[in-house]
Amino acid sequence: MTHTPATTCPQQDAAPDGRPDGSPPRGRGLAAWLPARSPKPPQRPDIQALRGLAVTLVVLAHAGVTFAAGGYVGVDVFFVISGFLITSGLLREADRSGTLSLRRFYARRAVRILPLATLVSLATMIGCRLFASKVRYAEFMHDALAGALYFVNIDLADSGTDYLREGSSPSPFQHLWSLSVEEQFYLLWPLLLLVSWKLIRRPWLRALPLGVLCVLSYVLGVRATETSPSWAYFGPHTRLWELGTGALLAFGAGALERLPRQLTSACAWLGLSCIIAAATLYDADTPFPGHFALLPVLGAALVIAGGCRRESTATRESTATRESPSTPVALRPAAWLGDLSYGWYLWHWPLLMLGPLALGRPAGLRLNLALCAVALALAWVSLRLLENPVRFSGSLRRRPTTAVAFGLGLSATVVSAALVATAFPPPIGSSTRVPGLAEALTTASDPEARLTALLAAPATALPSNLSPALAAIKTKRSAVYRDSCHVNYTATSSPTCEYGDPSADKVVVLYGDSHAAQWFPALEKLSHQYGWRLVSLTKASCKTADITTVNGPGPYTSCDTWRENALRRIEQLHPMLVLASSSEVAKPVKPMKDPLEDWTAGYARVYERLARAADQVAVLLDTPWPNAQDDPVECASTHPLRLDKCESDQSEAIKDPTRREANRQGALRAGATVIDPKPWLCPGSGNCPVAVRDTFVYRDESHLAETYAEALTPVLGQELRERGLVSAQ
Repeated sequence: MTHTPATTCPQQDAAPDGRPDGSPPRGRGLAAWLPARSPKPPQRPDIQALRGLAVTLVVLAHAGVTFAAGGYVGVDVFFVISGFLITSGLLREADRSGTLSLRRFYARRAVRILPLATLVSLATMIGCRLFASKVRYAEFMHDALAGALYFVNIDLADSGTDYLREGSSPSPFQHLWSLSVEEQFYLLWPLLLLVSWKLIRRPWLRALPLGVLCVLSYVLGVRATETSPSWAYFGPHTRLWELGTGALLAFGAGALERLPRQLTSACAWLGLSCIIAAATLYDADTPFPGHFALLPVLGAALVIAGGCRRESTATRESTATRESPSTPVALRPAAWLGDLSYGWYLWHWPLLMLGPLALGRPAGLRLNLALCAVALALAWVSLRLLENPVRFSGSLRRRPTTAVAFGLGLSATVVSAALVATAFPPPIGSSTRVPGLAEALTTASDPEARLTALLAAPATALPSNLSPALAAIKTKRSAVYRDSCHVNYTATSSPTCEYGDPSADKVVVLYGDSHAAQWFPALEKLSHQYGWRLVSLTKASCKTADITTVNGPGPYTSCDTWRENALRRIEQLHPMLVLASSSEVAKPVKPMKDPLEDWTAGYARVYERLARAADQVAVLLDTPWPNAQDDPVECASTHPLRLDKCESDQSEAIKDPTRREANRQGALRAGATVIDPKPWLCPGSGNCPVAVRDTFVYRDESHLAETYAEALTPVLGQELRERGLVSAQ
């Protein structure tokens, strides 16, 4: 989101008193630049009001106001406004001079956007250092760098496809994604417009290349919303059409000036209704942008089009200080927020992310609204003391080369600060070294008994030789994730993923969801040890039971399809052993009269098919979950010397006792072997620890850490041998 000057259709980038060159008004001297009064452009107050409405919707949605759950569409409104205003200025310059100065264009962008963005980024970095997660400190500094270089949206789109990062809280720099999208668009659009202006003589044809790109972008956005929602939301290719819609509107501004008053007024009211409808009817489950983005985008375009009508001189003079004749009454109270929209947008998100941490209070609606009010005050102060003095600096406006250098210097400041901060992360843990867990279990004659003894005396503080370091636990990935073998929500089949000895006759299959995939490090080591061919078949949140569950707004049908395809593949493999596991968290689509019996039957149907296809079937029950109040890694970073604060009570560690018992009964009904991993994570009495010797137990709120699962290889191997599932070698 950017904040560009208010304008009529024929004028843009005027100074406070309307002077296009930004020089101080005659006769007012230095007082003209005092920050006592912020400039209020007299032109296009309807666009200022639209800005105010859009930022209010975004802020309310982020604060958690339920009736504005779809307020994120405010960003789409800003994209349309930005495309219209920026293109209007470019077209006027091209009409006036016959060409475009890219240097002046980027100079204006730098002076308008970068001073406040730099200040907010540096302040947010300080806040991260003082209050944010130490574990994610390097990640946040990377986000600051990515925001300064305008590719944070690409990072967010890519990380959104990472199943293991789904539960992570948003970055304090996440809101910079919209700025990145805009700047990526404006790297392309002025060049395309310049070429079109030089090569195409007919004015209406000059919009054709952009029109084609908009259609292509819209189609890509619709498809990506179905296949890769994170890329659809953050990708520049799926958002180009929204900025392009505003740009195309600028091409038609001349025709819009001649529309009848009744029609323009109807357009403005209809557009406002579209925006409000989207903000109130959409929510987090709406597949956005896709087709749903049409409503706010067309709504914004209608409001802008409705304000382009050319009035008589007398009418313009009478309305210049109030509102455009077609401005809906409902928009007028938001007009004064227009000047503050950019600052409010930049300040509110870091405050929402860091404010509760700084105050030591849980985030909630009241606190969020209070923080948003503080952000509005900061926006007012920064507008008067920073944005306007720099924006209307005569020296910068008259010297585009200096302005561009100024902007590059600001960006370099954020990049340098982020790199330095990353090089000196905040310390975590103690100076005490402890023996290794993996070595203790590997050398033990009875690994299970040794583990039981170690669980009874867990680590009370993070050791200095924690392996891997706490900050690296979440980034560590086994091959099943690195090779994209653990498939996402939309996939209906798994790729060919074989490990261990690919030529071996003995085949072992790992089957289930991510709580099966968490055991891959141990099974992979065993496959090398025993000479197995290990086949991985796992899918995000897809339970082993033959029960249709809910995923997002509807039935998880892709899971049902994937499950059937996976079972057929296992039947073709005729494996020696199938190890099946899935988490106990799921919501069935159809209400169950008897959940225990219905889930038992669903598990049994799958396990019976597996029993017919494989020599042996082992059902590994779900692992105990860590403390439900906090991510264990985050908790340990906050209490590195008091890990007991992060431990979970055994009575709460089992996520769903009914489903767990159904899983057990379904396995026994099918003749499968049941393995309960609870004794591998929790002692006979007391709480379940988060660290055992030099190894952290969990990677997030439900999954085992890769290193802990790998350390349990001797324990899992012993269990399989003692149950007669594999032969001793």
